[in-house]
Amino acid sequence: MPKKNILELGGKPLIIHTLDAAREVASDKDICVSTDSADIIEVLEKFQYKVPFIRPEALATDTSSSEDVILHSIEFYKDKGIQYDYIVLLQPTSPLRTGEQISEAIGFINSETEMMMSVKETDSNPYYVLFEEDERGILQKSKSSNATRRQDLPKVYEANGAIYIIHIGKLQEKGMANLVKTKYVMDKKSSIDIDDEIDFQLCGVILDNKKSK
Repeated sequence: MPKKNILELGGKPLIIHTLDAAREVASDKDICVSTDSADIIEVLEKFQYKVPFIRPEALATDTSSSEDVILHSIEFYKDKGIQYDYIVLLQPTSPLRTGEQISEAIGFINSETEMMMSVKETDSNPYYVLFEEDERGILQKSKSSNATRRQDLPKVYEANGAIYIIHIGKLQEKGMANLVKTKYVMDKKSSIDIDDEIDFQLCGVILDNKKSK
């Protein structure tokens, strides 16, 4: 979906849903949008959001990682004498995530937290509905269990991409892949992550129904 982050959804550009949720829990000086897109910057300015810097070209490629972008942002603020203990990463493709959920997730942080990530209980439980082909081309369960009823299977969680709360010191020390991860559980509706046009249309229906109530 070209220019997905600024397509209008529920009466405003997609990215603004996330920024409005962020504004419920943080002041503008602590909200950072990392982008190199002039189109996104123009949209943000219309909604009174300021971009603190233009993302470097080297971090705006298809191979750039979220970790690289986060570390660059941290260094930008550090150079200005501003240091944070945690960063809250909010991807713009989760428009149904709320400020209340962000605040609640932050409330679960403690001194042991390295990385808290939002999840939902998955619909695709690997003990029940996921299969892999063996060397003979025969389908086998991805994970085996002796349970005979679906409700007896272990709970399995799926990252929904809505909220990541990361200890900056641990990130710099260990890298994101090596952080100890804990969960913040969200409901199915607010976990919708817009990956394609179907997701976009579904979120539009939900938001339109919410406005009509």
